[in-house]
Amino acid sequence: MPTLNWIGKEAVVKHHKEVPFRLLEPVAELSCGDTSSGNLIVQGDNLHALKALLPRYAGQVKCIYIDPPYNTGNEGWVYNDNVNSPEIRKWLGEVVGKEGETLDRHDRWLSMMYPRLVLLKQFLRDDGSIFVSIDDNEVGNLQALMREVFGATNEVATIIWEKGKKGDSKLVSVTHEYIVAFARNKALLKERKVRWRRRKPGIDAVLDHYQSLRKKHGDDHAALRKELMAWYRALPKGDPRKAHKHYNWSDKRGLYFPDNFHGPDDGRENRPRYPIPHPVTQQPCAMPSTGWRWEEDTTKAALAEDPPRIHFGKDHTTIPNRKSYLFEIDEEPMMSVFYKDGRAATLEVEAILGAGAFPFPKDSEVIADLVGMVVEPGDLVLDSFGGSGTTAHAVLRLNQHLKEPVRFILVELNDDVARSKTRERVRKAIEGYTPLAGKKRVPVEGLGGGFQFCRLSAEPLFDAEGQIRRDVTFAQLAEFVWFAETGTGYIGHADSPLLGVHEGRAIYLLYNGILKDRSVAGGNVLTGPVFDVLPKFAGPKVIYAAANRIGGRAAREGITFKQTPYALEV
Repeated sequence: MPTLNWIGKEAVVKHHKEVPFRLLEPVAELSCGDTSSGNLIVQGDNLHALKALLPRYAGQVKCIYIDPPYNTGNEGWVYNDNVNSPEIRKWLGEVVGKEGETLDRHDRWLSMMYPRLVLLKQFLRDDGSIFVSIDDNEVGNLQALMREVFGATNEVATIIWEKGKKGDSKLVSVTHEYIVAFARNKALLKERKVRWRRRKPGIDAVLDHYQSLRKKHGDDHAALRKELMAWYRALPKGDPRKAHKHYNWSDKRGLYFPDNFHGPDDGRENRPRYPIPHPVTQQPCAMPSTGWRWEEDTTKAALAEDPPRIHFGKDHTTIPNRKSYLFEIDEEPMMSVFYKDGRAATLEVEAILGAGAFPFPKDSEVIADLVGMVVEPGDLVLDSFGGSGTTAHAVLRLNQHLKEPVRFILVELNDDVARSKTRERVRKAIEGYTPLAGKKRVPVEGLGGGFQFCRLSAEPLFDAEGQIRRDVTFAQLAEFVWFAETGTGYIGHADSPLLGVHEGRAIYLLYNGILKDRSVAGGNVLTGPVFDVLPKFAGPKVIYAAANRIGGRAAREGITFKQTPYALEV
């Protein structure tokens, strides 16, 4: 497979391994709502933040969405999109050396993106996926880079987002962007017959309104239909809810549209033809000239259901129809080309944060569609270019129709943006707000939820000599040890020296007085008495400790000893 090359690649291809592990430090005053919700906003360089998050979340993320710098050369971005911010300059100087001073902007962009994509891949579950927004400046490089990191066989599609008209171009008016989509393991998705489907625009609002009418009218479906049709008519032209206006009949099963089940007009003469009696007149109903699409047994089964899945007219002179329920056709595949006016996202952000608060934000409805296609209740979504907080807002929207919420992790480099934009938007989306901009200043109800705000520790987990920092807790080191040993995120409870069992072997950690005694005889050193009080496991065992003083007994007990911190790759 062809690979992409650029100035500085050799210096960054393994750079993710050299990034030190840091700790996440919660900031209580910047957190919001239920901080135990599993949602995180992390302020810090996303390369360091991703490395800090790996021990807990490796292999656990179902969906990644990122909106990295587009590298247009425009200096006005909050994330400086020619990758020329002081933070990136410093990084390039340290990593690439003098080459970093002369790299053209495409080389700089690739040097920035490569190690981040390599780390992001480690977060994805086997059935996970990643979506990356980009425009013409780097789409070719991004596609080649993604094929190299994720594998060409895992490429799903490059989606084209038509965002609106722009008439100020001297040559070609470019009005679209791209979303590059890859799976972690596309073959696995095919094996499991996974289907990506998005919610049809406006459908949830229609179903919610229908449920409110059911509470009001009960089983008076005639009154319900009359009020529902008036509601549809009052909707403005272009409103996505209006596209479902033909769904205005209902029974106790739900809202439906009387759709025909005529036999297709394909010239065949042997289409099913049989009488369907009208429930009132008991006379055979009128039959379409092409016969029925369904066999008679299928129609009888539909009639036998409660309520019947056949819709009849006033009498037998009307051809009956099948009931197409809205809740049963509420999803559709996402098109590889779609239109959504880009101005809507700006208006949404300005209503929350004020006019001019954040240039060119992404649309939370579009991101909700992307995320909603691939996640299930309880899944985890990651965005390492947090920006205005669109991904978190999209997840909160999605959660309104889920029994178990999807969780999010956002990372934002800029401290001011993280506090005053990312955090503030997500907080207001959770708690509710009165719009700060726009014609309508009607209060917007909060979506509920919460998040924990964190910063990266100033000092790495390990010091310059490779020793564990003295203030590191057992739980913090346990996450790192588990990740180093298994390559997966730690999901256990770090309250015992037995961290868990992985692929048939038990993993233990003796550190920081977990046995309530820091002495050699009973604390961080593996001795006979210490081993005797450890939680039992019959199979092979891996024990991390400061030293091993049980000699040949280790082999007899099936123990593989690993000395901390030296056995840990830091």
